[in-house]
Amino acid sequence: MKISAKGEYAIKAMLDLSMHHSPGLVSIQEIASRQSIPQRYLEQVLLQLKRAGLLRSKRGAAGGYHLTKSPNDVTVGEVLRAVEGATAPFESARPARRSATDHANDLLELWEDLSKAVSQVIDRLTFGELAARAAQRRSAASPMYHI
Repeated sequence: MKISAKGEYAIKAMLDLSMHHSPGLVSIQEIASRQSIPQRYLEQVLLQLKRAGLLRSKRGAAGGYHLTKSPNDVTVGEVLRAVEGATAPFESARPARRSATDHANDLLELWEDLSKAVSQVIDRLTFGELAARAAQRRSAASPMYHI
């Protein structure tokens, strides 16, 4: 499985919005800064996510983005497919048909099984779960001072 920069940025942006999920809006500048994503590129990614119905936006000085539904209702698979296409991230140079003499087909079933396994994981994993994991890691990493 290979995820493009666009796919990675989309996941990072959606995770950021999930971690800052509130009725308010989150600016592109805030997301870009926190996630170390070039703002111009992030604008394109967010526009694709908006077109896919995953985000809403408001223009202007007080503008920004917010999720259209709960982070628990958005999967990593939905986001990747919104920016990468319907088969993302499983596109490969597979043979179009099976042939008894074509050795490239010997592993076709393996690649298909791997694709199914990855699909099951990303289609099950929600941004609510990712945000909870990130919050747990951050609280575990912060030092506790006892006086």
